[in-house]
Amino acid sequence: MKRVNTIFFDLGDTFRIIHKDEAYSTAARQEICDLLGVTEDANEYYTEVIEPRYDGYREWALKYLCEAPEKELWTRWLAYDRPRELVEKNASALCYAYRKSKGERVVTDGGIEVTKELFRRGYTLAIVSDLVGTHEVDEWLEKDGLKPYFKSVQQSSVCLLRKPHPGIYYYALEECGADPQRTCFVGDNLERDIIGAKAAGLGMTIGVRYPNKAKKPQEVTPENRPDRFIHHFNELLQIFPELSEEDRL
Repeated sequence: MKRVNTIFFDLGDTFRIIHKDEAYSTAARQEICDLLGVTEDANEYYTEVIEPRYDGYREWALKYLCEAPEKELWTRWLAYDRPRELVEKNASALCYAYRKSKGERVVTDGGIEVTKELFRRGYTLAIVSDLVGTHEVDEWLEKDGLKPYFKSVQQSSVCLLRKPHPGIYYYALEECGADPQRTCFVGDNLERDIIGAKAAGLGMTIGVRYPNKAKKPQEVTPENRPDRFIHHFNELLQIFPELSEEDRL
């Protein structure tokens, strides 16, 4: 088999990690209330109303392996009892505020440097991520100067498919013009990231297990076992050497 020349990245807990900051989260929860015209205590409204509703939505999304459009998410699931016109108008901002309510997302140690080096070595790079909201990722890539390095950015909130549905990987493969067998997926969630990548026929998978991650590692099974694990993003530079002209796309 020819050498891998395309690398897809998951975002949450892989390329970006959440930095917990209560003041940051509280401000985001207050923003949700302001956008919805809610006068209740922001943390209380978030805990007692938004989160239980999101749990119901997430159960539906995981069952059908899809993501609802922003307006549908908020008018059907999260704020169906607020004025519809107001909710629709603010749906994008509400999604972004909801994401921020979990904490500030920052690139993992070495993420920017590794991305630039892999690109220099000749690899085609792409993002395949499950998340709500359509503007956050583009704004972040622009802010961190990473936009030129990714040939495709597939988000469940845009293509409306969630991992492990192979369709979201197919979109990235098509946009990159990549051979599935020469493509590697890097992600932390074995049940979604790795199983989905295998279902899409990707030739290599790498599981991420950062030592400071609070969540308990998932059980490894024959179905979700990646080809290898990494414990720091920089390890990717040991796995993927510089490509020859022949090995590039």
